[in-house]
Amino acid sequence: MGNDTTWTDNALGRKVPSRIAGKPCRSFLGAFIDSTQAKHEKTKNGQLRRSSGMTQRQKPNKLVASWDELFERLNIQDGATISFHHHLRNGDRIVNEVVGRLAAKGVCDLTLAPSALFPVHNALLPYIRSGVITKIEGSMNGTIGAACSRGEIPKTCVLRSHGGRQRAIQEGDLPIDVAFIAAPCADSFGNANGLYGPSACGPLGYAKPDSEYAHQVVVITDNLVPYPCSSWSIFGGNVDYVLQVESIGDSSQIVSGTTLLTKSPTQLVIARLAARFIEAAGIMQEGFSFQAGAGSISLATIVFLAERMRKAGVKASFAHGGATKVLVDLLKEGLLGSIVDLQSFDLDAVRSCAENARHIESDPYSSYGPYARGCVANMLDVAVLGATEIDLDFNVNVVTHSDGMLLHGIGGHSDVCSSAGCTIITAPSFRKRIPIIKEQVTTITCPGEAVDVLITERGISINPNREDLIWRAKKFDLPCVDIAQQMNDVYRITGKPEKPRFTELPVALVEWRDGSIIDTVWQMAE
Repeated sequence: MGNDTTWTDNALGRKVPSRIAGKPCRSFLGAFIDSTQAKHEKTKNGQLRRSSGMTQRQKPNKLVASWDELFERLNIQDGATISFHHHLRNGDRIVNEVVGRLAAKGVCDLTLAPSALFPVHNALLPYIRSGVITKIEGSMNGTIGAACSRGEIPKTCVLRSHGGRQRAIQEGDLPIDVAFIAAPCADSFGNANGLYGPSACGPLGYAKPDSEYAHQVVVITDNLVPYPCSSWSIFGGNVDYVLQVESIGDSSQIVSGTTLLTKSPTQLVIARLAARFIEAAGIMQEGFSFQAGAGSISLATIVFLAERMRKAGVKASFAHGGATKVLVDLLKEGLLGSIVDLQSFDLDAVRSCAENARHIESDPYSSYGPYARGCVANMLDVAVLGATEIDLDFNVNVVTHSDGMLLHGIGGHSDVCSSAGCTIITAPSFRKRIPIIKEQVTTITCPGEAVDVLITERGISINPNREDLIWRAKKFDLPCVDIAQQMNDVYRITGKPEKPRFTELPVALVEWRDGSIIDTVWQMAE
């Protein structure tokens, strides 16, 4: 001990230092007295929020008896930010329920921060028009996207990727006052998962950052089980309240038309060509890894790629992303070592995640975190994704129609594009006589430098920056065609599309995964 050490007596009368080597020391005040006087608050820079005090010798009671009691305890004020996850997809009942009850209580000027919205949430439109919801930080599609594009949402909205959303929450760019987490299975402490119960929907990873950083966290379940809920996706130590309801949603609605295998001859041609390219490019080797979205072309690509893997005697180490029956069957067959899953897109995937140890539940930080020390997306050899538009510089648009109308969210698209060893965009050359290839895309969600290949029914266009892929494609005599030629060939069929007209009012900002603004979505002109 140095001469700068000072001493005091603690609560037990023991002599302890109050300062040592210039550093203050806290004196013990009692087993159930918090000497830090911590408050219930969230912190930034990777720290979890702290509770209001140290736990005494009593079991915590987080159960609330009713919605009314819950909202009385939450005390949500005008201007609050509330968040939700989207694992129940079009079967979700919690978003509409919560917003409707808050509206009935007269709460207004809410910021809605869902990880995604679906057609079932079109019921929110009256609350947008009445001022209950004045801003959305999350995906917007369908009717709600159209409302935003017309300038009906008062404040400028924000669109983020899955990894970008996680970063924004963690770094404090998206502070959440209350996170409402729909949980198919939960205990009275708040431990929860999505694997069991009548509403089982698979992983709950998209709710994990909300549970860790929101000021208050509510788990809402229709399947309350004895403590401890095993295994848990959401840790009860981060949860403030638990509410049991009759139903949180219909998990059968997680299946959509886009997650079914295509029967379109054009799409099948594209899928076969994509699988052929992956093999010819030297990517399909023993232990390779891939991600193919849940779109119809991507699913067909997996099927055709599996055929080539069987023929070549090649097995993949893992597949990443949303899981479907297609991937589950490959896992059972042994063509896949494991599935790293953020979201189940059908009930076969839900069951597999619950039953198979090699079907691994992930979360947006582990899978897509831009500042994670190596996320799963960085381990991918190839990714097969879709697009609304792509331009001559390989910039990709996935959020708006060619007319500028908001279509859907970014999802993990930009996270994967910037991380995978090879990013392939698969799409028909035109849809309903609207070209997919443009001189300039309407909205940039992913820069061309992160996109390697475009495959349509007309051939393969490779980013000039990928000379290695160009060489492989020529070596194996693949049908390569310049992207400008593809565009001009389509224009001769469809005509050159007119550029959409916009006002000078920004309705939404598109963030890159690091939080920088990559583009602006403008209000559509009448």
